[in-house]
Amino acid sequence: MPSTSTTVRTIRTYEVNPGRLNPQAPRQLHLSAWDVAMLSFGYIQKGLLFTHPPDLSVDEIIERLRSALEEALYHFYPASGRLKVVTYEGGGVTCHVEVGCEGEGAEFVHAVADGIRIADVVAADGQDLPKFLNALFPIDHLAVNFDGCTNPLLAVQVTELVDGIFVGLAFNHVIVDGTSFWHFFNAWAEIVRCKAAGKEVVLSQPPVHDRWFIGGYGEPPIRLPYSSPSEFVVRVSPPPLKERMFHFSRE
Repeated sequence: MPSTSTTVRTIRTYEVNPGRLNPQAPRQLHLSAWDVAMLSFGYIQKGLLFTHPPDLSVDEIIERLRSALEEALYHFYPASGRLKVVTYEGGGVTCHVEVGCEGEGAEFVHAVADGIRIADVVAADGQDLPKFLNALFPIDHLAVNFDGCTNPLLAVQVTELVDGIFVGLAFNHVIVDGTSFWHFFNAWAEIVRCKAAGKEVVLSQPPVHDRWFIGGYGEPPIRLPYSSPSEFVVRVSPPPLKERMFHFSRE
């Protein structure tokens, strides 16, 4: 099995910003209690594996995905922002964390996996996952969501395989959960199809960015009784772990 250090190499990294200004985008989004609880957890990192389309070159695929990502960020504008810490001095030092919607941009990486095939990625049923899989995603797997203060909240990596394409997404768990992660992925794909067909982009399921706060509890912004992020952000270095993949039939 090929090793991470020698098989996956970055061709180019792009900063992708919304294609145009969204007039509905606020300057910041407050975090709910559930969002705050995710600050010490890791990014959601998942991907989709495709065979090479016979009628498109890799350069065309990259350009279509990158162009569609600009449009997707118009609708999912928090994904192009960064987390911010706001500190209060009066009455004891406290702080809150928010999503700054300033359009700093998402990250788009074009990479090549030399010698890696679709069969290598899928792996045999019930066997250890190959070590190179982490290199198919753009964010360090040890990063926590609070790192979204400096890291992009959304990062995409499109990796050329010998006989396929792997599209990996790393999404900050503070701004999306599993359902909204796939909502974004599907919306991005819908935009690609619309642009390829020369149609106007109208999302069939536009996102809703409102945060829900339980009445009378946890009204925004949620102040934390800390003066420094080091007091509430927990980083864990796990021991070496083995992961396995299992395939289940529809039946």
